[in-house]
Amino acid sequence: QVQLVESGGGSVQAGGSLRLSCAGSGETFRSWCMGWFRQAPGQEREGVANIDSDGSTRYADSVKGRFTISRDNAKNALYLQMNSLKPEDTAMYFCAAGDFWPCSRTRALYTYWGQGTQVTVS
Repeated sequence: QVQLVESGGGSVQAGGSLRLSCAGSGETFRSWCMGWFRQAPGQEREGVANIDSDGSTRYADSVKGRFTISRDNAKNALYLQMNSLKPEDTAMYFCAAGDFWPCSRTRALYTYWGQGTQVTVS
């Protein structure tokens, strides 16, 4: 059974930092596209960042320069370092994995999703 489990969310003041982690199991994701999405109440789920198997990264304009996505293929893990957090970053954050290339923010291309971790910035 394939699972993605996020952790690291929480409440933080504006300007603070959080590091999200996503642990994968049941599948080897080293060759897959992996991404972080977020969804605020009443809003569409949006792509935040994604990373190809070769380490190429892409970011939404709203988080460029503040967020950094990385992966550890040996651990089947995905990370999102979030700095200079703003209240508008408040959302449920989800990790996702898809067997396609190149990575994109298109939700439909991702096969597996985690349950999400809440980030609240006040």
